[in-house]
Amino acid sequence: MAVYNYDVVVIGSGPAGESAAINAAKHGQRVAVVERQSSVGGNCTHWGTIPSKALRHQVKQIMQFNTNRMFRDIGEPRWFSFPKVLERSRVTIDQQVELRTKFYSRNRIDLFFGTARFRDENTVVVRDNHEGVEELSARQFVIATGSRPYRPADVNFRHPRIYCSDTVLGLSHTPRTLIIYGAGVIGSEYASIFSGLGVKVDLIDTRERLLSFLDDEISDALSYELRNNGVLIRHNEEYRSVEGDESGVVVNLESGKRLRADAFLWANGRTGNTDELGLETIGLEPNGRGQLQVDDHYRTAIPHIYAVGDVIGWPSLASAAYDQGRNASDEFLGGDFRFVDDIPTGIYTIPEISSVGKTERELTEAKVPYEVAQAFFKDTARAQITGDTAGMLKILFHRETLAILGIHCFGDQASEIVHIGQAIMQQQGEANTLRYFINTTFNYPTMAEAYRIAAQNGLNRLF
Repeated sequence: MAVYNYDVVVIGSGPAGESAAINAAKHGQRVAVVERQSSVGGNCTHWGTIPSKALRHQVKQIMQFNTNRMFRDIGEPRWFSFPKVLERSRVTIDQQVELRTKFYSRNRIDLFFGTARFRDENTVVVRDNHEGVEELSARQFVIATGSRPYRPADVNFRHPRIYCSDTVLGLSHTPRTLIIYGAGVIGSEYASIFSGLGVKVDLIDTRERLLSFLDDEISDALSYELRNNGVLIRHNEEYRSVEGDESGVVVNLESGKRLRADAFLWANGRTGNTDELGLETIGLEPNGRGQLQVDDHYRTAIPHIYAVGDVIGWPSLASAAYDQGRNASDEFLGGDFRFVDDIPTGIYTIPEISSVGKTERELTEAKVPYEVAQAFFKDTARAQITGDTAGMLKILFHRETLAILGIHCFGDQASEIVHIGQAIMQQQGEANTLRYFINTTFNYPTMAEAYRIAAQNGLNRLF
């Protein structure tokens, strides 16, 4: 058995692991990365963020073609199969793998492909798919193994018509009807994707409203757009049983409803990938969802073993994971540490959603005297040109100081637009007020101009 010594060993090559490894390597550390899959990128690249967002982009293009009257000169609306659209999306995955492999090579980071298991607090054993065994020792460890879909034991995921958010990427046909159980971020995104392909979708929500962590007005707008595209949303429902047969799937709900569809997608919760790490050997115990507890410096109960990314739970965003990995390595390298807190949310439904800062509900409960500034996309020239008129920009600001308290955006390019407001929120003094948008000249026509329109709307509410 080959034995190697490193300063840092990172387990997992998703966004969290990648940033931790590269940051440590750039500071002169000898670094190794262990990846369970046969190529780098982690779940983010192969099963989660990248494939689903690339798939969404292809579907959005199809929807634009089928609804734009100009394209009728080319031909009638077209139907595209799910496997065909998915095939085009895989090009992005290959590009990402190639790019990220070069990152490790350029920074002289050693890659080991296999399953890592702790032998003791300073050693992991890596077993590859060919029964090869290697031992890696290090002074610091970063666990960045990510998460996978939670799969309850009473649902038969071996059935060819029952999927989770990982296995749905291997769907070899286009169902006419689909039941999605779980209306969180993943469930809502896939409801948008499949309805965009003309699939009739039943979206089962175990709660009272969609994505309740969002601003209520934004959540309501998403519900409207999904329903407008043929998605039937069922709130406050729990499943009793999921039964697959040769022609489809039957879902029995606790409320007595009985639903049938060609296929079923489970999108309700995720589990941390900790079960094969041998954590019991070193005295670390994950919670019931396989997640590791960390302090505000991303340290586990063993000070030289850190955990970052989806394996520690909330907020379970690729963007946050990348920051967590970098900050964890800054911590053990003695650099400046910043705990990732006020994180923008990006939800890639059709249209997309992004927000940062406080919601109206939070400000009301805290008795903060705020006011609302709004700009509707239908009133902007750029949206009228592109045809993406659904949506709005909403700025929450303090009535007295005009300080920006929250940015909420729903519509095309929302995940890009929100960063303008985010940048201003982080400034000090007069630069962090609604007046910044009044006094700034925006290119015309642009979507960014919505900030000026909203700011004027907000000031008009005060005077």
